Amino acid sequence: MGNIKTNISLRKSLLDDAEAVAREMKISKSRLFMIAIEDFIQRHRNKKLLEKINATHQDDASEDNDDLRRTQMHRHHRKLVEGEW
Repeated sequence: MGNIKTNISLRKSLLDDAEAVAREMKISKSRLFMIAIEDFIQRHRNKKLLEKINATHQDDASEDNDDLRRTQMHRHHRKLVEGEW
């Protein structure tokens, strides 16, 4: 996939910082912006995924379910221990 040129507006101080970081990393400003945007998008996707995971567990984490799971685990553990002795 090819690159596409685009124009963006930035605060002067932000552009100055970006140029300094690009020089330090010995990469172009374009490459720095691509890295930053890719990182931002990945973090955003991870945040959305974590929100979905947390919502799923929150719905499933009622005390009744916790008590049921604890009872099932206790029974399973007892079967394992009694089978070994």
